[in-house]
Amino acid sequence: MNPFNNKFRPFLAAVALCTLSLVGYTAFAASNQKSAPKSAPAKPASSSKPASSGGAGHSSTTTSHSTSTTSHSGPTANGSHSTTTTTHSGPTANGSHTTNTTSTRTNTTTSRTTMSTNRTATGRVAPAGSHTVQTKNGAVTRRADGRISDVHDAKRGMDIHHGLDGGRRVSVTRRDGSRLVAERGRRGFVERRYNFHGHDFARRSYYWHGHEYNRYYRGYYYHGAFVNVYAPGFYYGPAFYGWAYNPWYTPVPYAWGWGGAPWYGVYGAYFAPYPVYAGPAFWLTDYLVAAELQSAYAAQAAGDAPADGMLQAPWSAPVLVASLADPPLLPADASAPALSPEIKQMITDEVKAEIALENSEAQQNTQGQDADPASSGIARLLADGKQHVFVAGDSVDVTDSNGAECALSDGDVLQFSPPAPADGQTDANLTVLASKGGKECQTSATVTVAVADLQEMQNHLRETVDQGMQELQSKQGTGGLPAAPASAKAAPTETAFAQNAPPPEQNGADDIKQQLADADSADKEAAQSAPTDASAPAGETAPAQQTATVNIAMGQTIDQVTTALGQPLTVINLGAKKIYKYKDMKITFMNGKVSDVE
Repeated sequence: MNPFNNKFRPFLAAVALCTLSLVGYTAFAASNQKSAPKSAPAKPASSSKPASSGGAGHSSTTTSHSTSTTSHSGPTANGSHSTTTTTHSGPTANGSHTTNTTSTRTNTTTSRTTMSTNRTATGRVAPAGSHTVQTKNGAVTRRADGRISDVHDAKRGMDIHHGLDGGRRVSVTRRDGSRLVAERGRRGFVERRYNFHGHDFARRSYYWHGHEYNRYYRGYYYHGAFVNVYAPGFYYGPAFYGWAYNPWYTPVPYAWGWGGAPWYGVYGAYFAPYPVYAGPAFWLTDYLVAAELQSAYAAQAAGDAPADGMLQAPWSAPVLVASLADPPLLPADASAPALSPEIKQMITDEVKAEIALENSEAQQNTQGQDADPASSGIARLLADGKQHVFVAGDSVDVTDSNGAECALSDGDVLQFSPPAPADGQTDANLTVLASKGGKECQTSATVTVAVADLQEMQNHLRETVDQGMQELQSKQGTGGLPAAPASAKAAPTETAFAQNAPPPEQNGADDIKQQLADADSADKEAAQSAPTDASAPAGETAPAQQTATVNIAMGQTIDQVTTALGQPLTVINLGAKKIYKYKDMKITFMNGKVSDVE
């Protein structure tokens, strides 16, 4: 680390932020450039995907704003931003970081009981009034009203969660170690893990309305919970990140064309786009929020939500507008939920931080280094001593401080405040800043969210911002958007780990459909094997039909272990060495037999 940079860190960061947009950059050589991987398809139920336009900074009515300090400093004048390959705490002027964050597994027992009294059948925090029973195939959790919320079917390697919004999420770990996730009305994916440079990676093949696209992730443990951290499949040159990070000279208006879209008729009162854009980060913020709301609408329209569910806007008289050149008026009712300018500014700050982070990772990539997942994921966000906001990118059921279950959906905003979760704690407490009412968590409520769900929220933000930057680059200089400098127009370069990923799935879409059908059977069996038991203690496990303590011993075969524990959550295949990861146990096999248990 350069001591000069440490000493003059504040000065250098300020200079970088103010001058980067004025500096030219050297583009990648044309022979090394590759076009970006296939983008995710445009979300349904919208007339168009958001485009970009920016400016110096603003609230909803002005163009002035201040930006909070982020975990990564912005791209410097020469585009460099070095980062250590370990985890880190605060940033330095040149982007290098140190940390004491760890991901230590603490469970070393070789005995495993199948249930915990404060968790549901699928491992979520159990809401008040719920009860869980063990069955011959696994376990079933019912809500206080008797409806099934969670099913764990060890025979099928399947976990099912029935959401408060009427949706259903099915997760299956197959015998070959691949994982499949399917939801009605939402994209599904098949995940396959692979090894690159001695590191654990995963490729997810997503399927949505006949389209397929890939995303990549690095796996690691945070406080004992296995999480997947988004790893971009391609990176731009430093000139583009500098242009995307810094303000434009003059704020510009931009007409998105959402006015007649059905999703905007429902959510127009929740979300008001900026009237003008002072910089790319503000445009990307509106792109992000709009994409999330389009996804929420599509899921509700295509799913099997009840008539009184969240498809109908929880406020009255949604505003329909003809053009976003004239932004919608928010409802006069002060209690109507809406994203305030202050909350949108917090989202914009996170977007800028992710642009700076990706610029740092891009520099590592050019040096043949793989990004550190603890540096790129929630370990950094939860340990840097700062407040951070998370934008829900899916439907997630959580519990509030009273133990009541409530829903989050795409576009809801939560805030994390220090301190970080204690060692071994796999959930975090956050405050709901914005939600859409109805069955959703109330604004200002404190909710408990699994760290794996938080990581997926950050993943989705980064994925969507990356997709937005693709559009920003392709549309720069058109539709009122400022033109990018020539050095910022270079095509992105595909990463080596993306090039070395397993081949695409042959029948992924069909497999997802089949698993949804199999989940129907699993649900029927669960309802029969776990009848409603109103006498079960609230929030605890009801008397088990069959209590099982499983012993795992050295020398057991893979088949013996999977017969006892079911299919693992994750399989890491290193040739003769294989690692099976369960919710509370990691088992290592050498030549097909147990050699270590953690």
